[in-house]
Amino acid sequence: MCGIAGIFDLYDRRPIDRDILSRMNDIQRHRGPDDGGVHIEPGIGLAHRRLSIIDLSAGHQPLSNEDGTVWVSYNGEIYNFKELMNELSRRGHVFRTRCDTEVIVHAWEEWGEKCVHHFRGMFAFAVWDRNRATLFLARDRLGIKPLYYALLPDGHLIFGSELKALFAHPHLPRQLDPLAVEDYFAFGYVPDPRTILRCAEKLAPGHTLTLCRGVSTPEPRQYWDVALEPRTLDSELAAAETLMEKLREAVDIRLVADVPLGAFLSGGVDSSAVVATMAQLSNDPVRTCSIGFSDPAFDEARYAEQVARRYGTDHYSVQVDQDDFGLVDRLADVYDEPYADSSAMPTYRVCELARQRVKVALSGDGGDELFAGYRRYRWHLHEQRVRGLLPSSLRQPLFGTLGRLYPKLDWAPRIFRAKTTFQALARDALEGYFHSVAVIPNELRHSLFSEVMHRELQGYEALEVLRSHARHGPEHPLLQVQYLDMKTYLPGDILTKVDRASMAHGLEVRVPLLDHPFVEWAGGLPPNFKYQAGEGKYLFKQGLRPYLSEEILYRSKMGFAVPLAAWFRGPLRERVRAVVTGQTLAETGLFETRTLRRLVDQHLSGVRDYSAPIWSLLMFDAFLRRAIEGEPSAGTSSLIDDALDGEARSVAKLS
Repeated sequence: MCGIAGIFDLYDRRPIDRDILSRMNDIQRHRGPDDGGVHIEPGIGLAHRRLSIIDLSAGHQPLSNEDGTVWVSYNGEIYNFKELMNELSRRGHVFRTRCDTEVIVHAWEEWGEKCVHHFRGMFAFAVWDRNRATLFLARDRLGIKPLYYALLPDGHLIFGSELKALFAHPHLPRQLDPLAVEDYFAFGYVPDPRTILRCAEKLAPGHTLTLCRGVSTPEPRQYWDVALEPRTLDSELAAAETLMEKLREAVDIRLVADVPLGAFLSGGVDSSAVVATMAQLSNDPVRTCSIGFSDPAFDEARYAEQVARRYGTDHYSVQVDQDDFGLVDRLADVYDEPYADSSAMPTYRVCELARQRVKVALSGDGGDELFAGYRRYRWHLHEQRVRGLLPSSLRQPLFGTLGRLYPKLDWAPRIFRAKTTFQALARDALEGYFHSVAVIPNELRHSLFSEVMHRELQGYEALEVLRSHARHGPEHPLLQVQYLDMKTYLPGDILTKVDRASMAHGLEVRVPLLDHPFVEWAGGLPPNFKYQAGEGKYLFKQGLRPYLSEEILYRSKMGFAVPLAAWFRGPLRERVRAVVTGQTLAETGLFETRTLRRLVDQHLSGVRDYSAPIWSLLMFDAFLRRAIEGEPSAGTSSLIDDALDGEARSVAKLS
């Protein structure tokens, strides 16, 4: 795994500033501590940080073809690189290394933009073709690897694996995007392709960007999308057997590495499935790692140990203090953008633990989205059945009135609150699902923002993110929300969390359940093969029954939870009050200060559980302070200046 960065002059061949490019590269050193390189020619500069996994002695990047006319800077792993190397060799291409990086160079020469269709793996890369005066950027199908880019006012396009690489450029405009702020406080992350900055974007999963000097502007093109189209299958038993065969193949191709390799093992269905499959394919004991918590309510260690014993893994586990809130400030450095998934803290710790023993780890990410494992899917289907009993002309006023009369359950856990209120039933399907996944509900979020912020939003709501994707997705209620999660939550939250936490420790994480042929096959499963009799992952669990115990397969899902509510009323009490009602948030002009004070007062008194919005505000404040004060390049330019237009400028400036 690696980090990439670059600068491209869209309109001319002006010299590239090596110092700036090196700064963009070096700020991502954690992604590739083993090696680094820069290639510069008129109007283009590519940079790379390397984490050596395959062909340790070669593979230095940026890497070129034989005559130096095509160069690549690449982050990821292409698992079918040997097959592609053989095919391209038969077509006359000459290889100097045995690494997957060189495959990209020759695949571009052979197939041009269509080269991405031949790659099986996770990747984000930039190819420079001097003869065509073309820069080609690409991101893998599911969004496992990140890629950010921005067009600067002077006509330079800059890109990098993390937003911090763009922040290292002194000419990057640092104005917040109000729409991204709304998205963040709704979802807890900024969904692709938007970023927290007006001028910057993420290249969306399954997209490429082709830039020809003098004739193009950034217009991403989609080359792949997840297709959840049910097909007819012979039998449940045959489908389960095929599923396991395809899982074995997806895991097997991810076991190639010239460095120590292992797996995360939480004791949940997905990670246990990956470890069980690895054990069947490996001659040596699989290295596994997990973390436990001092509070039994959050601890899954005994389930991980059960799987480890069954498969004789070389298991390593440590217990993390439940009051491990020392990472609060560190998260802003790791994630760049505001990011409010508190499970990032235990994820950071398990990556830290894994890196002590291995350099590559396999994970079970993607199983919940692919096989309908989230509890919210069950509630969504229940709601849809209720909606189907009454026409909207009756349902909306009836449940809307009941929702206003019934006591609000702000104190309840989010999944309970979102799915048991009458308001959810008054909404249409997309609004109801948005209500279930929103970190901060609409009413509270609206009261959080200032009048100036509302004018800037001009009626925009984060619900539009789901509506825009739903236009291209399936209509079946289960398949629709699976599709929405695979377009938003999976790349924006889950994969972002794992990529940044693992890369912060120089650890490569591979995700066999997101192998795109596996995803394409599983996407064709009928809905009743995913969810049946109130059970998600139905077929997946049926296929795993010979390999995992009933307790592992059918226990309640726990996840990496942390006790935010208790922290905020206990050891972080004074910090919460100081930050949420403090100067940094107030001076942005984004928030209604009375609402901020009310949130803190009611949470600290125990009247309401506002831990989710408070955590979101803490992470937003940490982002602002880091972006303004943390990087020398950001210190001379206000992040908030001109973030809002007109009236807001006088109150939003933080120079």
